[in-house]
Amino acid sequence: AGCQFLTTQMFFDNNILYNFLYRIREKGITVPVVAGIMPVTNGKQIARICKLSGTYLPERFKAIVDKFGDNPAAMRQAGVAYAAEQIIDLIANGVEHIHIYSMNKPSIAASIQSSLSEVLK
Repeated sequence: AGCQFLTTQMFFDNNILYNFLYRIREKGITVPVVAGIMPVTNGKQIARICKLSGTYLPERFKAIVDKFGDNPAAMRQAGVAYAAEQIIDLIANGVEHIHIYSMNKPSIAASIQSSLSEVLK
């Protein structure tokens, strides 16, 4: 219908994106897809995020929030690390376009970019 690219909502399980890509490519949709990654750095915000977006939380991510959600510094570090791992997996699997939903916190996006400096070259 003339669109030049798609941007996904945030997701925490890369398999959801891979399944989506398979289905749209099978239908002949070939535009670039920008993967939406949201680093969760506040344990309290995740319940609201999931309620609003309907996104699925994998058990691995739930365990991170359960363990570190009450410790802001640890949750920030764990959230950045989880998002970085997602991005590494996406790049390794051929995803070329990624958007960081940083929620007006550029330091979070900068932390992710810094931790991936060699991967992004």
